[in-house]
Amino acid sequence: MKLVEQHLIRKSDPRFAAIDQAAFASKNLYNQANYQIRQAFIHEGQYLPYAEIFHRLKHHEAYCALPRKVSNSILIQLHKNWVAFFKANEVYKEDPSKFVGRPKIPGYKDKENGRNILIYDMQAILKKALKRGMIAPSGLSIEIPTKQMHKTIDQVRIVPRLDGYMVEVVYQKTEEQAEVSPSLIAALDLGVNTLAAVTSTKRGFQPLLVNGRPLKSLNQYYNKQRARHQKHLAKAKRFTSRQLDRITTKRNRRVNAYLHTASRRIINLLVQEGIGTLVVGKNPLWKQEVQMGRKNNQAFVHIPHARFIEMVTYKAKLVGIRVVITEESYTSKASFLDRDSLPTYDPKRTEKPRFSGKRETRGLYRASNGKRIHADINGSYNIACKAFPHSFGQGIEGAAVHPRRLAV
Repeated sequence: MKLVEQHLIRKSDPRFAAIDQAAFASKNLYNQANYQIRQAFIHEGQYLPYAEIFHRLKHHEAYCALPRKVSNSILIQLHKNWVAFFKANEVYKEDPSKFVGRPKIPGYKDKENGRNILIYDMQAILKKALKRGMIAPSGLSIEIPTKQMHKTIDQVRIVPRLDGYMVEVVYQKTEEQAEVSPSLIAALDLGVNTLAAVTSTKRGFQPLLVNGRPLKSLNQYYNKQRARHQKHLAKAKRFTSRQLDRITTKRNRRVNAYLHTASRRIINLLVQEGIGTLVVGKNPLWKQEVQMGRKNNQAFVHIPHARFIEMVTYKAKLVGIRVVITEESYTSKASFLDRDSLPTYDPKRTEKPRFSGKRETRGLYRASNGKRIHADINGSYNIACKAFPHSFGQGIEGAAVHPRRLAV
């Protein structure tokens, strides 16, 4: 599996100037190549492939400003962007409902402030520096320390960020099968106050509630700060500022760190319990079509659940845990203790499904016999049942309903 080791180069770093100059040159080449492709596409109705653009620009000033390997990677990057546009456009014509808008052709990067990614394969990285544990990209008089061995590195990417550049060392990591059983199933129900409710079909497994309030608080503070800055920017007829960029970057890093820690602790728990299958509930367009009220919508949408699912998935794969993504309609409304059926949401359905229990408060669900269960735990168990209807074939008596909380 390919993983990424990251190093942030801030604007105050002595290495920033050299990287920034190269990223500016990368932008120039990207725009020059994109100009020729766009002109041919708009006026002649034809697409200029990578080979044609390469022959047109191989002696151009913009192409020669960078090492040839790096310049080639920029043209390949642009080619992939156009191929993705054509594929998306074909799917859009067949079914527009899969998109929130019509796909647009690749645009230009800003002439003055625009920067573009730099990609260095192993032939564009100095081997002598790697032996010393340093990354030294060709054409750049800089060195970046790395923990990866020479044989495991695939490439090095330098990606523009709001407050600097992120150096990404892409490397290969071997998957190691942990001692887990595929017949033991765990389920994740994602939310806001509770980032993830973890349950399992394993007898005696105590459900886990991963605290999501720190993320919610972080987003609330960020939203207030952003609103205050945007109010002043609107008066000056501006859209962004360095200060707004800084608080956005800081927020994103803190969210990312929190999600990494939470996902790691969940996977460690599954390995410890010997659980080999993980079911995650996710609905299509759940962010775009969510209807929880204005405040709850904002809290839910600003938590990157899709990113969290990605982190859980790749960490699970590294230890041999199978991940199943399932739609989760009605899992919060149906009663797990009553073994309610779990239909799939259909907007054309005339009669609404009826369930045995109901949600009493934010955190409690009451079954038909009056027994109460944590609402998120109820939803998580239902997600497991939705993906594997017979996962509790021996009865639900062994299902624990009293969770423990995890503060990340």
